[in-house]
Amino acid sequence: ANASIEVTIDVASIDTRNSQRDEHLRTGEFFDVSNYPTMRFTSTDISARGDDGLTVVGGLTIKGQTRQVSIDFDFTGDVQDPWGNTRVGFEGSTVINRRDFGLEWQTALDGGGVLVSEKITLNFDISAVKQEG
Repeated sequence: ANASIEVTIDVASIDTRNSQRDEHLRTGEFFDVSNYPTMRFTSTDISARGDDGLTVVGGLTIKGQTRQVSIDFDFTGDVQDPWGNTRVGFEGSTVINRRDFGLEWQTALDGGGVLVSEKITLNFDISAVKQEG
């Protein structure tokens, strides 16, 4: 009932498995890491979705722009970890428009169309430890 989620991501840690692309993403044309080194998500509401899911609503901040997003999560199981903690898993995703966050760079392709989609899918694999109290 009193659950909350706060996540801070070091934008410089982006790894697309392509070093040239990663460096481009860190520049002012995309994330502008020197001025905006982190992105942040802070939940404002967490509610049950059926018997095995959650909907998490909150503010996602990228490049100083905060927009409300809703993320549906599916429960993937629970287990007792080696330290005696109850650990639960969730998977979820949401789609955002990168332009809503000031990520404007684009280039046209010779054959038509553009190089970078405006719609970006964010995927989450969460392992959380239950805290008592």
